[in-house]
Amino acid sequence: MTAELVETIQSTIQPNDHPYMQGAWRPTFNEWNAIFANGDAEVIGTIPDDIDGVYVRTGENQVHEPIGRYHPFDGDGFIHAISFKDGRASYRSRFVRTKGFEAEKEAGRSLWAGLMEPPHKSTRHGWGAQEWLKDSSSTDVAIHAGKIISTFYQCGEAYRLDPFTLEQHGTESWVPLDGISAHCKVDPATGELLFFNYSKHAPFMHYGVVGADNRLKHYIPVPLPGPRLPHDMAFTENYAILNDMPLYWSPELLEKRLHVVQFHPDEKTRFAIIPRQGQPEDIRWFEAEPTYTLHWLNAWEEGDEIILDGYYQEEPMPKSRPDAPAGYERMMAYLDQDLIRPRLHRWRFNLVTGATTEERLDDRNLEFGMLNQRHAGRRYRYAYSAIPEPGWFLFRGLVKHDLEARTSEDYEFGPGRFGSEAPFAPRIGATQEDDGYLVSFVADLEADRSECVLIDARDIAAGPVCRIILPERICAGTHSVWANGDDIGMGPNGILAA
Repeated sequence: MTAELVETIQSTIQPNDHPYMQGAWRPTFNEWNAIFANGDAEVIGTIPDDIDGVYVRTGENQVHEPIGRYHPFDGDGFIHAISFKDGRASYRSRFVRTKGFEAEKEAGRSLWAGLMEPPHKSTRHGWGAQEWLKDSSSTDVAIHAGKIISTFYQCGEAYRLDPFTLEQHGTESWVPLDGISAHCKVDPATGELLFFNYSKHAPFMHYGVVGADNRLKHYIPVPLPGPRLPHDMAFTENYAILNDMPLYWSPELLEKRLHVVQFHPDEKTRFAIIPRQGQPEDIRWFEAEPTYTLHWLNAWEEGDEIILDGYYQEEPMPKSRPDAPAGYERMMAYLDQDLIRPRLHRWRFNLVTGATTEERLDDRNLEFGMLNQRHAGRRYRYAYSAIPEPGWFLFRGLVKHDLEARTSEDYEFGPGRFGSEAPFAPRIGATQEDDGYLVSFVADLEADRSECVLIDARDIAAGPVCRIILPERICAGTHSVWANGDDIGMGPNGILAA
């Protein structure tokens, strides 16, 4: 390994016992470049020479001492990327230089109070659709028009970075005033990026399409009854799918500028199905059983139906854990997938009759699903879900589903080892949907290190074919993306040197 410490960001965090500043969520402040080759002491197994592309994972990594109670979703966006080509790997890590990050770096302290505190505790406002929070651009990443798009779950400006060097290119010029939510979707067949946003003012939601040329080509209102908290969207070859779910801020408390989530079990879940470049009058609403869903897996068209797979929450508003630290009872409950109980679920929307039917695909707690992106928006067979760690917002393993055979196999990372969302990286020249690798960053708490692991997607139970030890243990994170080198353009020199 050849490693270079690029910069250490100065932190003002004081020693504390916050549950999400310890263990796998311990923040780090070093930015690295590193190159790995087979034969290096840091490479366990063999880096395969039949994949070509980049794995990018973001996460929340707090830099400064919080104002009041800290929620992990307040943390600063920190991106880790590892690219592969010709049996070599190149790793880089960088904080997203958001306007909020730069302002707090200059001030040497936190300026925004965060999700668990009232807005008046913040000493700075502005920048972003949800000005009461810092737009940390820490939730999700996509790769579109050759660049990483880094986004925030409460809607923000969207930041662009080079997928290999992590060079920063500022904010996206086409982002509307209401921002862009996390979980925009890129259709690999057309190169289009589909996105949505939401706000506390009418019409409360919008939907848009950005072309492969990175120009905004479509943007319409999606009127809702009031402020909502959608987190994800889905798409098919011809449609976009948005949602209005009965878990949202209390309207009465919102008038007092208090952001308190409530579940309304007497209200139906509603799905908006929109032709990809349709108008508001083209929206068709479908009703389903009340729940909340953080993440969709995939959707496709089949005859007169649109089929949508995602993670149905059995308990969208769980009871608090009795052993939670004082003041953090609700935070711990909402982060505990063992309490929320998300289950792999299927919805079918009949475009002729307007009926919705539902089906459970797995009764285990699962989340953060991935697939071969060549099948995004189209019929697919294989899904890869994360197994949550009870009591924590962490993942202890992976499950591969064969949705046609209705079988599954799983792999657990091992004691004290927690992985990241694991996208699918197709093998060069692959002809089968599951011919490739799952890529993930794994934190090993016992060894106090982080690794990038590659797992053969055709035999996940066998475990990693390769483990690459990173320069230091990195903080747990949220979402990730894989992009093939040919789809981005690796350049004449292939993998970039540090």
